[in-house]
Amino acid sequence: MNDEPVDIELDFGDDGLVPAVAQDAHTDEVLMLAYASPEAVAATQETGLAHYYSRSRDELWKKGGTSGHIQQVQEIRVDCDRDALLYRVEQEGGACHTGYRSCFSRTIDDETVGEKVYDPDEVYG
Repeated sequence: MNDEPVDIELDFGDDGLVPAVAQDAHTDEVLMLAYASPEAVAATQETGLAHYYSRSRDELWKKGGTSGHIQQVQEIRVDCDRDALLYRVEQEGGACHTGYRSCFSRTIDDETVGEKVYDPDEVYG
């Protein structure tokens, strides 16, 4: 990832956030969808680790801060309307708090298709 933050003008919504999709930089697997504030984007650019904004906790959130399952950001892409981000990452462990590698581990028919990579009870108590 480029070490110098780029000041591209993003269209943060009325809530001050943009959707941010995390995608495996090697396999292109979609890992998760979260939201990013201006502070989260800046922290991601500065550290090379994925940061998001937790709407439920109303705070900046470093991915893997509790679990250790960090995302090393290789590239940040911006969509054509500049109102959504794509974080291309190297994922350590699972991206999903339920223990799966991807948050998209179920079909609409409730069939499990993803890989469980850790026990969330052991990580979160």
